[in-house]
Amino acid sequence: MTRATADETPATAPRARRGPYRRLPVEQRREQLIAVALELFSRHAPEEVSLDEVAAAAGASRPLVYRYFPGGKQQLYEAALRTAASELTRRFVEPSEGTPTERLAHALDRYLSFVREHAAGYGALLRGGSAVETQRTTAMVDEVRRAAFTNIVEHLGVEDPGPRLGLLIRSWVAVVEATALTWLDEGDVGSVESLRDWLVDEFVAMFAVTALHDAQSARVLRRLLTHYDGAGPGAKLIEGLGGLLLPEE
Repeated sequence: MTRATADETPATAPRARRGPYRRLPVEQRREQLIAVALELFSRHAPEEVSLDEVAAAAGASRPLVYRYFPGGKQQLYEAALRTAASELTRRFVEPSEGTPTERLAHALDRYLSFVREHAAGYGALLRGGSAVETQRTTAMVDEVRRAAFTNIVEHLGVEDPGPRLGLLIRSWVAVVEATALTWLDEGDVGSVESLRDWLVDEFVAMFAVTALHDAQSARVLRRLLTHYDGAGPGAKLIEGLGGLLLPEE
């Protein structure tokens, strides 16, 4: 059967909870189905979401969902995850304005906002072990981590991070992920703002410790602190560390 330029929902209404039918162009309907699925996967683990629920929430039919996603829920989940990964990646992009810790704090604000908006889906994704997890979904998560790594490296002004500096950044990204999951699981680890400030302090502290063992990290840290104005995120920690982080005379 040839696909029309706009989808058509059968006249029958198999589910009472289905929203009102709207005739949509092909690409717009596909984007709508992905958006609806992303919303459902954000509130429930992937295994708990059925195609019927996606169809009902979109005001469509199950056959219509299969028309756009012949691979069923797995294909739809991957499409929704790809959309979420792209959005999460964009939240790491930060203009080169302000101090490095200020830029880091801004990116964390957007990251934690995403976690809160997509709690169940984020948790199921990062914990792994999902029945719908595949090599492709794992690769999408790795892409987000690489994006975070790349953006941090760019803001540090480093063209070729060595093993220790690279390990520092990847370790901190892992701390951010673990913190977000703990926040979702326990819910009593503090406000979003306090988590953000703590994560910035974690980065500064990890950077300082790494600088004691790695010449490149020490050079980068001294260069960054040369223009540090003593304000903003991480200020108290940097001041408390005193001479350890002061640039060389």
